[in-house]
Amino acid sequence: MTEDFKGDIARLERQEELLRFQRFDTDTAWRLGNILRDIAQERGAAIAIDISLRDRILFHTVIEGTSTDNAEWIRRKRNTVLRLWHSSYLVGRRLALAHRGQEEAHNLPLSDFATHGGGFPILIDGLGCVGAVTVSGVPQRIDHAIVADGLARVLDVDLGEARLSD
Repeated sequence: MTEDFKGDIARLERQEELLRFQRFDTDTAWRLGNILRDIAQERGAAIAIDISLRDRILFHTVIEGTSTDNAEWIRRKRNTVLRLWHSSYLVGRRLALAHRGQEEAHNLPLSDFATHGGGFPILIDGLGCVGAVTVSGVPQRIDHAIVADGLARVLDVDLGEARLSD
């Protein structure tokens, strides 16, 4: 189990190195949001999708089969990304490996933060985290994979060894 966590953590860290933008604007958000929607529909995943900067929502949609709970999960995962500047899944994997909870390790109350897969930072070279791409609706590993694959498509990046196994 420890090796699984360590392998995942290495791949997730590599994804964050690879999936960075030179610039990010409303047109990029629109294109990415539609790519994420296409990926979800290709995979039969009923998810809610949110792309937000720190101060505003740029793209938000749901696919048939989601519920209002998905919006709450998005809020909590997005909060984690914006607070720690890492994907919510990477944060969760690191905590699991350390056998620590999010409240103890980072003072992140469960009511406002979630360390489950599906939230990924919008990272701009030389600037850092300016927002988050977040999905919710399927198991956390799949939520994360949808976001990573969507970012890879819009950035034209091959994740290669950084792709998570199923």
